[in-house]
Amino acid sequence: MALPDVRGRLTKGAPLAPLVWFKAGGAAQWLFEPKDADDLSAFLRGLDPEMPVMALGLGSNLIVRDGGVPGIVVRLGKAFAQVDRVDATTLRCGGGASGILVSSTARDAGIGGVEFLRSIPGTVGGFVRMNGGAYGREVRDVLVACDVVLRSGERRTLDVADLGYTYRHSALPPGAVVIAATFRGHAADPAAIGAEMDRIAAEREASQPLRSKTGGSTFKNPDGHKAWALIDAAGCRGLTRGDAQVSEKHCNFLLNLGTATAADIEALGEEVRDKVKAQSGVTLEWEIQRVGVPA
Repeated sequence: MALPDVRGRLTKGAPLAPLVWFKAGGAAQWLFEPKDADDLSAFLRGLDPEMPVMALGLGSNLIVRDGGVPGIVVRLGKAFAQVDRVDATTLRCGGGASGILVSSTARDAGIGGVEFLRSIPGTVGGFVRMNGGAYGREVRDVLVACDVVLRSGERRTLDVADLGYTYRHSALPPGAVVIAATFRGHAADPAAIGAEMDRIAAEREASQPLRSKTGGSTFKNPDGHKAWALIDAAGCRGLTRGDAQVSEKHCNFLLNLGTATAADIEALGEEVRDKVKAQSGVTLEWEIQRVGVPA
């Protein structure tokens, strides 16, 4: 199948394991790294409508199955990683910017309220799509609007009300790529913002296995419960399958201890779900996205 011409980089059979936190999984049929928004829009407009499209950020909240990802994987690079102050309380952020960059820029500009983004290990595009959150706040609390390129190639600006946000979910259509977002906080003292960011960073370091090959929080917190506590009560702390392990430090994290396959990691997660269901009657819902096909 012929693909549209691009000004960015288009790579056939690109391995995705090096690009995701678990360091496991197969290849993309095609990996597209657009030069800019116009390049992305023109490419999607000219692409066969049947060809699937998936956006990839930092790969932190993702299991890429061992058979790889059919279609086009879009990865936004430096051209989409700018963060600019719009006014005293507002930031304009590229879809490829990290949560750390957004929160650090906000601190330097004296904009409070977005400190929690310091703790989300992903890019603006990913946490806008997933309504990412931590420490009592979610993206919908600070998002004003986002710019997306739809699967058709059409560019559109969506207000926060258009996104149908619920817990860790938005109504963004499949194949849409978030290329920018506007966040609004409130005026605050940069030193106080920095202190809150430091507190969040220290708390994460103490409680989560941040220096491991992991995917972040594995399961959503069910209503009235903490996922980690249900997993612990079901006896799953430290449980292994191959080189995949339930973290002993925080048991809502799965780890790749070395050579785990994506199948090992996903099967371990399903085993945890089964044990929690049997012990508590609660069905855990995956927070980590699982994409692609089995080997």
